[in-house]
Amino acid sequence: MPRSLEIQMNSFPIAGTFTISRGAKTSAEVISVTLREGARQGWGECVPYRRYGETMESVEAQIEAARPLIEAGISRDDLLAAMAPGAARNAVDCALWDIESKLSGTSVATRIGLMAPKPLTTAYTISLGEPEVMAAQAGEHAGRALLKVKVGTGDDESRIRAVRAAAPNAAIILDANEGWPEAALEHHLKISAEMNIALVEQPLPAGKDEMLAVINRPVIVCADESVHHTGDLASLRDRYDAINIKLDKTGGLTEALAMKREAQRLGFQIMLGCMVGTSLAMAPAVLLAQDAEFVDLDGPLLLARDREPGLRYEASLVFPPEKELWG
Repeated sequence: MPRSLEIQMNSFPIAGTFTISRGAKTSAEVISVTLREGARQGWGECVPYRRYGETMESVEAQIEAARPLIEAGISRDDLLAAMAPGAARNAVDCALWDIESKLSGTSVATRIGLMAPKPLTTAYTISLGEPEVMAAQAGEHAGRALLKVKVGTGDDESRIRAVRAAAPNAAIILDANEGWPEAALEHHLKISAEMNIALVEQPLPAGKDEMLAVINRPVIVCADESVHHTGDLASLRDRYDAINIKLDKTGGLTEALAMKREAQRLGFQIMLGCMVGTSLAMAPAVLLAQDAEFVDLDGPLLLARDREPGLRYEASLVFPPEKELWG
């Protein structure tokens, strides 16, 4: 039966401003792919990753270039060779998982070996700002079990201390987004340990993180920008204790499943992360995150509005997707 492809580009306003060390944004620009076969349809969403030169236009062009293969019924395994890792392949791969589920009547959760996926504790992100502003944000959300705090300057000690004082009982992840200079690294890690920080994410720039292999790491250090797909893992074993898997980096759930298995075999802890997107982008990641040590899938919580239907969030918990959304 013929398969058709539809591409949509949407903008979802962020509640306030989302700020990291590389800049700020006020909206989430997303691309969704819908695959139709007969009366069934499957869909997936991606967020172009500007850090790697992706734009809405370039990602749309990549999907359009693959249209003949997609509409001809390409398999997910063949898609790995036909498209490069990144946002475009993610949207297509997740749409393939979804339509395969709809056509077979078997959920994605069942197909990847999850008999009863459970709700997960997800981080909630505090944007980078002045210490007092970040402390106020952390105080508003101090009742959450897990906070992810954006840092990434040469002098973050005051921010770390202020946030910890405002949220004394929350587990805290620090995300430097490649922003810590080498001269500040050991000091910031020492302060992180003192403040009982659970994990520090990507403190140094990707490709310039050799220092992590030769210093004492008193807290768990997680690779994000330094790791994209399975082939990156072996070279990072001396520098990182955990890896952040994002579907927009791996290019979809198919590669992410393989990457997670290999990372666990190599002894890495697993973090499941996201770009700022809607519940459609988070849905496959919630299933992938079922046995992850750290979960950061709060994208929809940062939006002024989400897709309908969306994922169910209650306090610090995110629930597995219902079939009306995905999978």
